[in-house]
Amino acid sequence: MAHKIDLNGAKFYSEALTRSAQEGLLEDIRQIARAAPLYAPETPRGQKMSVRMTAAGRFGWITDRRGYRYEARHPRGAAWPAIPESLLALWRAVVPEARAPECALINFYGEGARMGLHQDKDEADFGQPVVSVSLGDEGLFRIGGETRGGKTASQWLRSGDVLVLGGAARLAHHGVDKIRFGSSTLLPEGGRINVTMRVVT
Repeated sequence: MAHKIDLNGAKFYSEALTRSAQEGLLEDIRQIARAAPLYAPETPRGQKMSVRMTAAGRFGWITDRRGYRYEARHPRGAAWPAIPESLLALWRAVVPEARAPECALINFYGEGARMGLHQDKDEADFGQPVVSVSLGDEGLFRIGGETRGGKTASQWLRSGDVLVLGGAARLAHHGVDKIRFGSSTLLPEGGRINVTMRVVT
């Protein structure tokens, strides 16, 4: 699997998943969403986020009026479903030295959705990477450094692309500025799915 390292230290794998692999992963995500339905998260300030979320694994990432954190149960009370083998195999392929992921956070971006610049820092061990998988419509990903206000780099993430935030890029600020809605045929009604696997404890 060829990669280029040109996004402020992040490893970018273009078209890492074939179309058939994407379709298989999409079906796994649909099964996760049936057990743990997508929901609209709210920031601690009470603002609704434009993405919808769910998760698989030992933990799911939660945001509400109580703050940002990991929880062992979906907001409706059920335990999160297990991370499917399709995702675990991808994790082992790109970060074989890492511990097994404990959370696969699933974000769905509809038309107009975005994700502001942020850091993934609610985990206990920053020596473990975050692996991001894109499915569906293209998203304009932007990444900076550990501090806000510095130089950023942007890259359109297409369906099947994989990105690894590790090493110097593990705590980089990153986000998705916009979605090129209708640019992929993977999701019949359009939209983008982003799965980020991470070690929590």
